[in-house]
Amino acid sequence: MHDSAVESPPTPTPLLRSPSFVRLWTGTMASGVATWALPFILGLAVLDRSLTGVGLGVLLATRTAGFLAAMPVAGVLADRYSRRKTVLWSGLMAALATPVMAVSLDRSLLVAAAAAFVVGAGQGACRPAFQALTAEVVAEPQRQQANAAITLAVRVTTLVAPTLTALLAVAVSTPVLLWGVGALWLVAALAPPAGNDPPEPSTTRPNILADFADGMREARRHPWFVAGLAALTAVIATGYSATFVVLPLVSRDRFGSEAVLAAAMTTYTIGALVGALIIARWRPRAQGWSALAGLALYGLVPLSLLLPVHPAVIFAAYVFAGIGIELFNVPWFTATQREVEPTKLARVSSLDFLLSYGLAPVGLALIAPAIDQFGATVVLAVCAVVCFAAPAAAAMVPSSRGFSAPEGKSNA
Repeated sequence: MHDSAVESPPTPTPLLRSPSFVRLWTGTMASGVATWALPFILGLAVLDRSLTGVGLGVLLATRTAGFLAAMPVAGVLADRYSRRKTVLWSGLMAALATPVMAVSLDRSLLVAAAAAFVVGAGQGACRPAFQALTAEVVAEPQRQQANAAITLAVRVTTLVAPTLTALLAVAVSTPVLLWGVGALWLVAALAPPAGNDPPEPSTTRPNILADFADGMREARRHPWFVAGLAALTAVIATGYSATFVVLPLVSRDRFGSEAVLAAAMTTYTIGALVGALIIARWRPRAQGWSALAGLALYGLVPLSLLLPVHPAVIFAAYVFAGIGIELFNVPWFTATQREVEPTKLARVSSLDFLLSYGLAPVGLALIAPAIDQFGATVVLAVCAVVCFAAPAAAAMVPSSRGFSAPEGKSNA
């Protein structure tokens, strides 16, 4: 009878006991904190008059331009060569350019803007490479937990970092804080472990446009991905952008204080922490539908700003929006890592970031003129409808139910 016994599969090593994951987690967290910290510290530079408001706008715009320019190129290179090497050189780019920005901040806006472009390029280059490297380092059954652990760490840090940064600003100058951001990028470059070799090492020179187009074809092969990305882009371009513009106005004009602004952003982060904790262990049967429902929760935010409600209602809307965004993000990343052809994963991930978070400034640029033309009430109402309707429309795509291809066609 013993001969017929079936051996149970080996128990996977807990993530936090895996040196490879801990290194990946450390590098990803460092890049996320560095990405968040730069605009915050540059805002402090405006307060201490080492940078003007115009200069702040120029630096943030050039950083965004670098992000958008590098994203598709990095996706191609990470698929062609090595995800680990792409993370290394992109992190080193940002690590070297950030001190240049610090030194030139109050001396040459042109040099500082050039450095900001390079920092943005490093940021844009590392995002798809980190996504693909996660799929190489972490086995598929543990990826959702891994993605949740990464986003949880970034959310915790961004919750406490503003207070810590403000306290540090009392003791040290803005350039010193920027040097600290450079150090974070150095950690992001050096900490991650080596992944697998490229599945199909190429000896031909990459054709960026042709290779990126190949990644777009791979994305279109997954209807759930196209539908989900369209919904995410719609929510960010409308809901996110409108609330970032309107929330400060509501806080000032309706409640006469900036406290509502600060509290709303804090409750959003707290909600995101709760969402990351939930999705680390929750495995809903209809994972895609659950994720899209979470994304739709952001519609509560423009709705709460539209109606004459108590501040507590606004805070509750931001908590639910924070929970919802992580109920979407973590399964979305995990499904992309599972379903997409491994040799094209970085390119598909770069398309994801390029169309969603990368183009968010376009929404911000259009929302303010729309409010001037039609009024905040109309704009918020339209944004709320879009935030609810776009994920609902995406859920109508059959493969969106589980964020997966028909059985037998997955690339897991």
